[in-house]
Amino acid sequence: MAQAISVRLDDEAERALRSLQQFGRSRSDAIRSALVDAAARQGRSSQLAAESAALEADDEDRREMLAVAEMMDSLRAPR
Repeated sequence: MAQAISVRLDDEAERALRSLQQFGRSRSDAIRSALVDAAARQGRSSQLAAESAALEADDEDRREMLAVAEMMDSLRAPR
């Protein structure tokens, strides 16, 4: 069931909301979509950080990353 909330928006948030409403979205739909999108981005960011930490902790992956970095350095044009 939908729940009504009250939010105070500053000028920057009002501009962003108007931008989201440009294509015919209602204020409620624009805010709802922005909240859902922000939560999804945060989840992806947390997942990426966890994956990165796992790769960093794996000795074999670290060796492979170093080997790739060395290869990329060797391919650089001389200055």
